[in-house]
Amino acid sequence: MTEPAPQTPADPVSAWRRLAGAAVLLDGFHALKHAVRFGAGVRIALTADRAGALALADELAGDVRDTLAELLTEVPHETYAALVPRPHPTAVAALAVRPSRADNLGELARTPRTAPVVVLDKPRNLGNAGAVIRLAAGFGATGVVTTGTLDPWHPTVVRGGAGLHFATAVERLTVEELPPGPVFALDPEGEDIRSLKLPDDALLAFGSERSGLSAELRARADHLVALPMRPQVSSYNLATSVAMTLYHWCATGGAPHGS
Repeated sequence: MTEPAPQTPADPVSAWRRLAGAAVLLDGFHALKHAVRFGAGVRIALTADRAGALALADELAGDVRDTLAELLTEVPHETYAALVPRPHPTAVAALAVRPSRADNLGELARTPRTAPVVVLDKPRNLGNAGAVIRLAAGFGATGVVTTGTLDPWHPTVVRGGAGLHFATAVERLTVEELPPGPVFALDPEGEDIRSLKLPDDALLAFGSERSGLSAELRARADHLVALPMRPQVSSYNLATSVAMTLYHWCATGGAPHGS
């Protein structure tokens, strides 16, 4: 099928460079696909293989295929590779408007909530943070909040999240700024999670990969919760811990949005 020519910027490279400083980088086809599905304001989308990208859309994203066909502008591979830090195997990249902080804070603070907020307390690993955001979006969590210095909108985090930052509210806050709700903090000394039902308005808090919960977050916690673990095994990966906890919430009465 012959595709209609997209509305190509007169100078896509200049347009990209003009927008890049303040925009969110969507790295790869799947990040663009998810961002479009969840209403991101995509300002420009480039690919070194438009036919390949649209073939992927035919196979995996028929719901947004026409939108992607309108957005994608083909450029030489050398041009594409010069504009992104790490060229993606799908040779697709886009720039989108970051959601308003005020809107995200409003979503996080709105009560009653129908799904928990995930809190990452001083996370250190960008890829793990992205994986958690992807999980949270999949389970329909209200949002993901980070404390500490890690920027949850860093390009590496967005890449790890496959563009699903646009499917949930993602912000960095201090412990004092956390939204309302009972804090269930994961800790090896806590109560076995299997004996608990996590409420929909919970804040599910997870310590950093190396040092666990900060003193500030521990003081804010209403409940300490432990995941089942074989003796002599020291810990789970952060994303695994979040997945187990959200699954427990879902399996004991919670449910992803739209289910």
